[in-house]
Amino acid sequence: MFFAIIPAVVFGWALGANDAANVYGTAVTSGLVKYRVAVVLSAIFIVIGALLEGSRGLETISSVSSQTLLTASVSTIGAALSMTIMTYLGIPSSSSQAMMGAILGIGILNSTVDWSVLTKVVICWIVTPIGAAIGSFFLYKLSAILFRRIKTIQAQDLSLKIGALIIGAYGSYALGANNVANVTGPLAGIIPYETAALVGGLSIALGVLTFSKRVMLTVGKQITLLDHFSAVIAVLSQAITVWVFAVIGVPVSTSQAIVGAVIGAGLARGSSDINFKILRNIALGWLQTPLIAGFVSLGLYLIVNAVKGLF
Repeated sequence: MFFAIIPAVVFGWALGANDAANVYGTAVTSGLVKYRVAVVLSAIFIVIGALLEGSRGLETISSVSSQTLLTASVSTIGAALSMTIMTYLGIPSSSSQAMMGAILGIGILNSTVDWSVLTKVVICWIVTPIGAAIGSFFLYKLSAILFRRIKTIQAQDLSLKIGALIIGAYGSYALGANNVANVTGPLAGIIPYETAALVGGLSIALGVLTFSKRVMLTVGKQITLLDHFSAVIAVLSQAITVWVFAVIGVPVSTSQAIVGAVIGAGLARGSSDINFKILRNIALGWLQTPLIAGFVSLGLYLIVNAVKGLF
């Protein structure tokens, strides 16, 4: 059992390294929050979110395809390898799609996929960036009215810094609550749900603390330049979107949510400098991730079975 958990820890580390950008990336790159403060707060609230509200997502992932200890371990390894490659390339990929692709790679071979659950998940994936963009656009418009009533620049700056810290913590909580299922979902039921949530939350936090800076630069600067106010609004919209799906019980992509939110905030403030080349590369990453994860996990599964057959 111990060796089966190791792949989940590795995947959680890769997820944290990639997805920390989605809660504090815009704040760090815009200068509102120091990187070290951001990663410590993020790690703490990710664990809290995983423990308090991670169970619904764990149930969903575990019901996509029936799992054995072997298939759960191999699926997680395939997803972890895919996420590590994307993180190394600096592309905000989707941990949800990596894990789902890895599960499907083996599940289709074994005819164990619950297609109704998969359909529900895919619909939520599509809604995520659209909902975050719309939410960010209107949150910007409404919040700007209140923000303009703050009379001094010093008071405005202080409000933004406090807001960035609080909203980033909320976003980290939502990340833990939603995405812990992507780390230990295949093991849920094989190991207790509480254990799955704790292992997943801690491993995501480890990734945030050790290897998250590169993707932060992609999300925060290369899509469209944000001012401080826009950065805070984008993270708030992303956090709300991800948390709503955590309550529903469907793990979604925080990368898709923050990219949608960044675009929505940029449009709301009248920005026309959106880097569509970067968006194209990110979109390609989202499409490639489940395919890569599926083929990797399927290949590993076939290799393991072939080795077992020799003994």
